[in-house]
Amino acid sequence: MDFGKLADISKVDFSLPPDHPDTIATLQHNATSGTGAPAIFIGLPVWVNKAWAGQIYPASMREKDSLHWYGKQFNTIELNSTHYHIPSPDTIDRWRHTVPQGFRFCPKFPQLISHEAQLRRTQDLTATFCEAIAGLEEKLGASFLQLPPLFGPRQLSDLEALVQFVPESVPLAVELRHPDWFKSQAAAQELYEVLEKYRVSTVLTDVAGRRDMLHMRLTTPVAMVRFVGNGLHPTDYSRIDAWVERLQHWLEAGLQQLYFFVHEPDNTVAPDLAMYLIEKLNTVCKLHIKSPKKFVQAVQGELF
Repeated sequence: MDFGKLADISKVDFSLPPDHPDTIATLQHNATSGTGAPAIFIGLPVWVNKAWAGQIYPASMREKDSLHWYGKQFNTIELNSTHYHIPSPDTIDRWRHTVPQGFRFCPKFPQLISHEAQLRRTQDLTATFCEAIAGLEEKLGASFLQLPPLFGPRQLSDLEALVQFVPESVPLAVELRHPDWFKSQAAAQELYEVLEKYRVSTVLTDVAGRRDMLHMRLTTPVAMVRFVGNGLHPTDYSRIDAWVERLQHWLEAGLQQLYFFVHEPDNTVAPDLAMYLIEKLNTVCKLHIKSPKKFVQAVQGELF
């Protein structure tokens, strides 16, 4: 993900902001409606990466089998391909049957809706998209609507019309990028009231060049975090440590679902940081998230 990427991160304050004053209240209000243990989903933004063969995939794996092996290692995917085209029913059916039970796809809304039309007069296309991803059935996680940097508070009515139209059977989270959403308390408050009204979640984006997008406001008991690392720089690990501490606090307050997606430059080392996150969550939060296993390759000559 190039958005918010910086060539020099030496002067970035990577500390997590404090929670928005209403976040814990939102979690506590919804805590009584939760059943059982929280659902924790950790994943990456792609399932195809040649560098993963021999690492988290078998060395001899065919590329067309990438999703099958990805599903054995992680339990969710940030499904960015849907941003560029709406998948056919056959594709949806193939995806659903390729991954195991418990897996969740998190499809991104098409750019025709979010970026080109900026939500206006998109009901037919939105209905088509929602119908398509509903075919994932029990393997549909939270879809997410990523709005462009030009989509500002003056367009809140367009956003409200869209989230009101999306059926309740399609869980939704929204990522906002226009700086004015975070500069104006009044605009932010209006936004959060709309999202709470329609039970729409927020996306928290942790990236070096746009620290304002860490508004730390949850509008439902579901958190979606998009974490952008810097090639396993030491701050990647310290930032994950801070997130684990915050997530522990939210889980204790009543967080019911977490979707956490790890991005890295070209994503080659993203699995390593995701595994570190899982290990820390299991240790600190006393969870039992399945950790991916690395494939150990034999080295020529070792038998002699």
